[in-house]
Amino acid sequence: MMVETLPAVRGKLTADAPLAKLVWFKSGGPADWLFEPADLDDLRAFLAALDPAVPVMALGLGSNMIVRDGGVPGVVVRLGKAFAQVTAADAVTLECGGGASGILVSSTARDAGIGGLEFLRSIPGTVGGFVRMNGGAYGSEVKDILVECDVVLRSGECVTLPLDALGYSYRHSQLPEGAIVVRALFRGHPAEPDAIQAEMDRIAASREASQPLRSKTGGSTFKNPDGHKAWQLVDAAGCRGMQMGGAQVSEKHTNFLINTGDATSADIEGLGEEVRRRVQESQGVQLEWEIQRVGRP
Repeated sequence: MMVETLPAVRGKLTADAPLAKLVWFKSGGPADWLFEPADLDDLRAFLAALDPAVPVMALGLGSNMIVRDGGVPGVVVRLGKAFAQVTAADAVTLECGGGASGILVSSTARDAGIGGLEFLRSIPGTVGGFVRMNGGAYGSEVKDILVECDVVLRSGECVTLPLDALGYSYRHSQLPEGAIVVRALFRGHPAEPDAIQAEMDRIAASREASQPLRSKTGGSTFKNPDGHKAWQLVDAAGCRGMQMGGAQVSEKHTNFLINTGDATSADIEGLGEEVRRRVQESQGVQLEWEIQRVGRP
């Protein structure tokens, strides 16, 4: 895809852009193109003018993702500062840009005395990713707080979707392929900032104690199957600490894979597939990936 065939932009458009440094696993190949739009109008105009055959994928903080070693075809869109604002719309509602982090959303909610959004403190991602994946932790998920969201469709059209249009299930939505979440409205409830901070501290301490936060990891690897906890199944299959190349099943939390230093994405994904095979063989349960795997092998 030559640059002559791409629409002009006001933001930043980079060819053959390395993605490894932008994702938590620190592995994987480049994007054909990385687009960091200047603002909403820039994003809409670019997508409207882009050949409809070119695939488009949004990238947030890259926490819940394996970028395969062959890189990502088409255009990867990364929302920057223009999409990272969070403001209180009223006493219980926050208006959040699609590029805002969970930590910014939860701390803004605390300062505004809005409770119920504390769990976002513990999810390493952006609003766009939370909305797409129905992100959740500590007993809450996005479907519990979302009022509506604005998405830019692959065509460049911007539409507002209410909660019930997203077809939420566990870690899944029915957002159209190539749609990019640019804004979300989250509703909580009135609460004392001190109580909100205490809950955020409790969540942070719990994560620190149970998860390998200092490692190059991708967060929860597999969805919890009905009636089971994924980490217990992985442990029971004898996979704790198992390695493949530079990838390892975490000793601290067996539903986390870690890059011990020089793992390729093929190492990480291959290890995950071997874990799935062993769990199926030993316990008859089919683990489903929670981590997105994107790009060319």
